[in-house]
This record gives sequence, structure tokens and C-alpha cells, in this order.
Amino acid sequence: MTIPIFKGRYHARLAADAADLMACRRLRNLCFFGRPGLDVDSFDDVCRHLMVEDQTGRLVATLRLFHMPSGAEVERGYAARYYDLSRLVSIRSPMMEVGRFSVAPDVLDADVLRVTWGAVTQIVDAEETTMLFGCTSFVGTDPAPYGKVFARLAARHQGPTHLRPAMRAQEVLPLADLDKGGAHPMPPLLRTYLAMGGWVGDHLVVDRVMDTLHVFTCLEVDAVPPGRAKALRGLAQEVALL
Repeated sequence: MTIPIFKGRYHARLAADAADLMACRRLRNLCFFGRPGLDVDSFDDVCRHLMVEDQTGRLVATLRLFHMPSGAEVERGYAARYYDLSRLVSIRSPMMEVGRFSVAPDVLDADVLRVTWGAVTQIVDAEETTMLFGCTSFVGTDPAPYGKVFARLAARHQGPTHLRPAMRAQEVLPLADLDKGGAHPMPPLLRTYLAMGGWVGDHLVVDRVMDTLHVFTCLEVDAVPPGRAKALRGLAQEVALL
């Protein structure tokens, strides 16, 4: 399947072969570890890999997608390594775990994110997905620089208790307990999730291997504001699934 969606200088498609996957892994390693190499784990084999390329064919962003027919599959995903997702198990409709979102460090064009979401919207509608979820990362393992962001998440964007994940990881930081001083900005991906009606869990996971903090993030498709949904579907309508 390819997704020939275009916006300005960029287009999106799904990885089609081993060379595409290697390109995704290289970009992920550069974004998460700051150096050349390959970011590889066992989830790559069960996920689809969305690629956003510029007009020269350069890969500028990637995202991996793990389709789950129902909540019975959530324990198979990446997020379940760090979060107790037992409250999602009873969901009977299709879900999709979204992860490893990476944008080339020198690419600041907002159209990259628009193309990404247009492509994801097409897949969500085609597969009747009702929920997107994953882990949103913050650079570094010190929460202090993001104090104001975490205070906002704790006060305004907590998920419903009946869906919110419980703690599973060994090193966690409850949002409500964090200092509220730091003023680093919110990651663009998380800002987009929240603008669409998404929510977060009540704690951060400290990932020493990835040198990140991350928070469980969820978007229930029915919660997307009508205006935003219309705009996303307008972009997705330009795409032909092949």
C-alpha cells in the first residue's frame, strides 16, 4: 500500500521494502540518539512505517503504526512495556498504536506534520479506528525544564479514570508532584494531539536508555472537534489508497 499524499514540497507513503525500513531506522536513531546508526527493535516487524519525503526524495519524517483489531491486543504493543493498559482491554473496536515519530532536526516546516496527519487520517478512516495511543517523548530525563508543560497536563489534560493507564515502569514521576517552574515548550506532536481532543496519563516514565521522559498519550477519534476533523479529512481525500 502506498499513500501518495502531497502538501507543498512533501509527500507521504508507507515503507515498501527493506531499504525503506532502513531509512526510517536511520532517521529515528538520529532523532532519538543524536548520532548516525540504526534504531531497531522487535516492534518494527509488526508495524507499518509511514514516510514523509521532500521533492528530492529525502526522508524528512517517519512514524510507525501498529494496528490492533481491539483492546485485547494492547499488551502486544510498545506502550504496554511501560504502562499498565488493562483498562483498555475491554475496548472492542479497532485501535492503533502510534510511535517513533521522528522529524529531521533541520526541517522546521509545519507542512511535514500536516502531511503526516493527513496520511494517518486516511488510514484511521479506512480501518475504522476509534482510538490512537502511544508515548509522547520529552528530550532528557530531567523534568524541571518542562515544569509549566507538566503542570498544564496535570491540570487540564488528564484522561478519564476508567481509561487512564496505571503505573508499570520501574521509574515513574507523577505529574502532580513535579516542579512547575521550567518553561521549555511542549513537543509539537503532543500539542497537536491535545488540540484534537487528546489526553494524557497521570505520570511520566523515565527512560534512561532513550534519554527521554515520556507520557502516555491517547486520542479518541470521536473526540476530535468537527472543524479539525473536516480539515483533516479534506486533506486525506486527496489521497488514493493503492
